[in-house]
Amino acid sequence: MGIDQNFLGRIRVVLIRTTEAGNIGSAARAMKTMGLSRLVLVEPAEFPSAKATARASGADDVLADAMIVESLEQALEGCDLIMGTSARLRDLPWPLLGPREGAQKAWDHRQMQGDVAVVFGCENSGMTNKEMDHCHFQIHIPANSHYSSLNLAASVQIIAYEMRMVQMLAAGEVVEQSEEILATRDEMQHFYDHFFNIMQQVGYYRPQQPKLLRRRVMRLFNRSMMTHPEVQIMRGILSMIDNKLNEN
Repeated sequence: MGIDQNFLGRIRVVLIRTTEAGNIGSAARAMKTMGLSRLVLVEPAEFPSAKATARASGADDVLADAMIVESLEQALEGCDLIMGTSARLRDLPWPLLGPREGAQKAWDHRQMQGDVAVVFGCENSGMTNKEMDHCHFQIHIPANSHYSSLNLAASVQIIAYEMRMVQMLAAGEVVEQSEEILATRDEMQHFYDHFFNIMQQVGYYRPQQPKLLRRRVMRLFNRSMMTHPEVQIMRGILSMIDNKLNEN
């Protein structure tokens, strides 16, 4: 099953009063890499712009199809679910979601008739409380508390990625790889006995003068967390060396 463009095609990325045209281009690029295409610009300071086109790096179609409106109300017409992104927690709090939870909320609303809007404020001040009043939820990206200022396009990229991932997971396109079975303690002990037996035959290891060699070697292999197949491979190599050593 492929990516459901009906879902991704109903996600609107709304940018409010973007001051730097280059950020619009970067946001368009971030959207296109994740399969999003609906860009709405509310009172952009500069658009269309050669800077935006240059930073879009091939996402010209997203820019060409971008809707330019004069108010947030216009940008949100036809939307059933609206989520505003903001780093600032409000005195009168909105229901708070992380990026992954926001994407899941969008997916849960996929059967609704309208679109899903994810709103981003201007670069300098973010979203105002009045703008947040239009939103059902606030998406908060849990960045470093000592330096939480994310570039606009970076924020768009994070949200767009999570939107794509929730769709891919639902479509079964992301399958968690099963971990290989780690070697048991007994298997490792047999491996060490085999290893040091060979090392003793070639004269590298002397049990009567052990020093720290055995412990260091065991620590080396323990750090690697060897799996059952890996131990089998190593035992096979050791057996071939043993056979060669004892041919004569």
